[in-house]
Amino acid sequence: MSNFETFHQQSQPLLLANVWDAESAKRAKLAGYQAIGTSSAAIASVLGYEDGEKMPFEELLFMVKRIVESCSLPLSVDIESGYSNDSKKVVRHIQQLAELGVVGVNIEDSKVEKTRRLADKCAFSEVLKEITDELKRRSTSVFINVRCDAFLLNLTNAREEAVERAKLYEKAGAGGLFFPCVTAKADIAELVKSTTLPINVMAMPDLPDTNSLSLLGVKRISMGNFAHILVNQQLESTLKEIREQGSCDSLFA
Repeated sequence: MSNFETFHQQSQPLLLANVWDAESAKRAKLAGYQAIGTSSAAIASVLGYEDGEKMPFEELLFMVKRIVESCSLPLSVDIESGYSNDSKKVVRHIQQLAELGVVGVNIEDSKVEKTRRLADKCAFSEVLKEITDELKRRSTSVFINVRCDAFLLNLTNAREEAVERAKLYEKAGAGGLFFPCVTAKADIAELVKSTTLPINVMAMPDLPDTNSLSLLGVKRISMGNFAHILVNQQLESTLKEIREQGSCDSLFA
């Protein structure tokens, strides 16, 4: 846990490999990554579920256990919105993950019902404070990375909304703040300025390069579900080549 926190204070941002099973975690270690994080969407896909807490928490727990036992890299787990509306149950879920050896979690301020919607920021902040206070009471050391979905949901006032939420979430005990889909340098700079917490961004086609993000003050870069999507696209392409060419040579190219 202490090493994982330190990774968020490096001169260069922590580049987090997002994994979905034991094998992808092992590959991240072989590739030289400092830490890994699960992608909820990727794990749900592997198990045949849609993203948005459609996967039972027990099945996520099983997958996390296999990753932890197969790879020694520090692991952060995406728990979506906590797999419960009850802060006590969310704490129990985080406690279970910590007991497996997980050093961090992502928890998001939106929830998927018919569509994905942002939670009320004040209500979410209160729940977040209940969670962080109870984890402290239990002496459970887990890095709480809070995901704000203002940019992901493409709000017209995304920057202003994200800045307001950043301040509230910092007061509620967050350890870091994650803003998926933010790409504009001006927006990133304003987010960094709004808080003392380390800022996490996600790989996107228009995201600035790592050096530029470092100069802006970003401390963590993650990959979301994109590595998993790429691997599956490559598999589909190879399988099509085999069928169309009448040869398995593509497996060995």
